[in-house]
Amino acid sequence: MKIDLTGRRALIAGASRGIGLAIARSFAAAGADVAICARQQASLDAAAGSLGSLGRRVSARNCDLSQESQVRAWVEAAAQDLGGIDILVNNASGFGRTDDEAGWGASVQIDLMAAVRACHAALPYLERQGGNIIHISSTAAFHASVRTTPYGAIKAALVHYTTSQAVALARKRIRANCIAPGSIFFEGGTWDVARQQNPALYERILAGIPSGRYGKPEEVANVATFLVSDQASWVTGQTIVVDGGQSL
Repeated sequence: MKIDLTGRRALIAGASRGIGLAIARSFAAAGADVAICARQQASLDAAAGSLGSLGRRVSARNCDLSQESQVRAWVEAAAQDLGGIDILVNNASGFGRTDDEAGWGASVQIDLMAAVRACHAALPYLERQGGNIIHISSTAAFHASVRTTPYGAIKAALVHYTTSQAVALARKRIRANCIAPGSIFFEGGTWDVARQQNPALYERILAGIPSGRYGKPEEVANVATFLVSDQASWVTGQTIVVDGGQSL
């Protein structure tokens, strides 16, 4: 199946590394122009450089997604850079782990409200000719977790938001879907840090994955690319688990 996104303009929030960057790279390889944002300028510049080699238009702007004004400003600027918006991917996470104000605040503001705000800002562009919204949730949304209570609860809210959006936006020819990755390994990511600093946890999680390994960002990106393509034209309101059987 050949996926062609030529002419599409895609915004990926939180895309300087890991899953977000893999999605941006997959979209660009399929022909889309891409806009990314992140907080750290050095990693943002490196990501923009790697995407530029694919021959598509690339917009890379600094943005603190916990700040409402910055989210809206980024969406507007990216839309101007690319000439519109056909695809919005909300990938950023505050990784709220602690059951306190800091943990909940990080997850609510970045995992949930940044996605809501980006959708609101992008909607006038998406309404012009239809389009796609993808939210990146987590398998943590589907089970209890004492270790990452805010993260799991807010990722579950994102799954629910996806279904409501799908119904509300269907007549505007906008599809909304969600991806729930399991444990994904990439350099500098959560599981790379655990491998170095908490090997017992790293090995325990690995032992619970039936496929016998951690996932790769590209494996999530492949699903995202399919979901925004014409091949998935009758798919909306769904959450696709990408976890090698881990949640089973």
